[in-house]
Amino acid sequence: MTRKVIHTDKAPAPVGPYNQAIVASGQMVFVAGQIPIDPKLGDVLYTEDVVKQTEQVMANLQAILMSAGAGFPDVVKTTVFLADMNDFAAMNAVYAKYFSEDTAPARACVQVSRLPKDVLVEIDCIAVIPG
Repeated sequence: MTRKVIHTDKAPAPVGPYNQAIVASGQMVFVAGQIPIDPKLGDVLYTEDVVKQTEQVMANLQAILMSAGAGFPDVVKTTVFLADMNDFAAMNAVYAKYFSEDTAPARACVQVSRLPKDVLVEIDCIAVIPG
């Protein structure tokens, strides 16, 4: 896999652990949006805690990526869906544990009116599998 961070001063600089763009080549994996369901219990835990929900979402993403032969360093794009944009800083603090600012994937983050099971956060990603 090849992976190159793109940065230009002609567009706004990132304001968190993401980059403007990533150029990548190789086999791609598209991970469906993950919500904070504990796979052992089959239910959402911590219904009012966006930090714990984000930690579970990241654990779910990691498990899927590993099953595909990839990991967080191979992620080139994420989309974060929040039920409340006021939770952005808390979600972002957890997210930043998995992606360093210098190599983080491109990212979009939006507030939505409702998420499945009324969770607070959902994240999907695209990764390029090392070959």
